[in-house]
Amino acid sequence: MDRPDDRSEDRPDALVARRYVAIGGRGPEDVVADARGRVLTGVEDGRILRLDGLTDPESVRVETLADTGGRPLGLELLPDDGLLVCDAERGLLRVDLTDGTVRVLADSVAGEPLRGGSNVVALSDGSVYFTVFSLRYPIERWIGDIVEHTGTGRLLRLAPGADSPEVLLDGLQFANGLAPSADESFLVVVETGVRRLTRYWLTGPKAGRSEPFVEDLPGMPDNLWRAGPDGPIWVALAGPRVAPLELLHQAAPAVRQAAARVAVHMPFRPTGTIGAMAFDDDGAVVHHLAARGSSYRMATSVCEAAGHLVLGSVWERGIALCEPPLPK
Repeated sequence: MDRPDDRSEDRPDALVARRYVAIGGRGPEDVVADARGRVLTGVEDGRILRLDGLTDPESVRVETLADTGGRPLGLELLPDDGLLVCDAERGLLRVDLTDGTVRVLADSVAGEPLRGGSNVVALSDGSVYFTVFSLRYPIERWIGDIVEHTGTGRLLRLAPGADSPEVLLDGLQFANGLAPSADESFLVVVETGVRRLTRYWLTGPKAGRSEPFVEDLPGMPDNLWRAGPDGPIWVALAGPRVAPLELLHQAAPAVRQAAARVAVHMPFRPTGTIGAMAFDDDGAVVHHLAARGSSYRMATSVCEAAGHLVLGSVWERGIALCEPPLPK
């Protein structure tokens, strides 16, 4: 497990933007790449978009594949022309990429409406795992959960053929990105509210237990992405560490709740400090890229496609194409 002291000699390389690509919609919160180098994303108005032609940014084509009727966040490509979508308003969905059909896989948990879906992965046995960032705050008031520090995030599993998901972990601090290990023996879950990656064991003597995987990240982690078992686990860093916020998290619940009530009504503008890191299955740093004063703000996702490192953002109206890291 990678400890903060293990990274004391780590200095980030520059995260260098090549081009901004407008996509005709706001908030491409998650970006994933298919085998042909195309990027899929979901935007604020409910549409699922696919971007083609990224090898020649002058001729990028943006195609609408479907409309979820909600707010799509995390995406997971399936091998049968399907796309899993964590929709913050409608639950866990499956989109047929051939005709745009949207099917609800799960919209309740233990009889309660499923809201706040954040990120999703599908494993080789047909199981689908996904996260819920908050039981208390909707997506448009997400900052309230970060400020109040509710610890109401969850990790859930939808078994093959099951009608309803089961809760595997609760009490998570803004559960967010999700990625499997190469051998699918564990999952890595982002806890944005504590700048931590958590490991949840699926097999072996620790099955069903969780433990820290990487702690004390240098920024606020968001979505995870992995290009197959041979690639590292990428995590987007949406913003810098905020020391006053961490001090607030130590205050009494009533104080945090009062602060959250103010925060959800205050104008929010993210900083220009963003980053992306990649880790191997032992939690060791493979890449660390960072930018300060970036005009592209709040990078909530990252993937590799068509020779670019691609960033998505819940804030922006497009994606950023960046220089890929040098091989290590």
